[in-house]
Amino acid sequence: MDKVAQSKQLRSITDPELLVLFEDWFEELEAEVIALGERHPGVTAEELARELGLSQRGARFLISKLKREGKL
Repeated sequence: MDKVAQSKQLRSITDPELLVLFEDWFEELEAEVIALGERHPGVTAEELARELGLSQRGARFLISKLKREGKL
């Protein structure tokens, strides 16, 4: 699902101010993942989860998403 569709879904169930905070946080998290991937090419979901305090499922999602987008 692309970011616009996700934003529309979130907007329908949450306060607009919270949505902005969430989107800002997620963009910062993506930037951290990209930076970590640049410092440690081939970083695994397990390593990413441990380094950033994420669940392994969340780390796998981010790695997959960023690879699909050509950012990682």
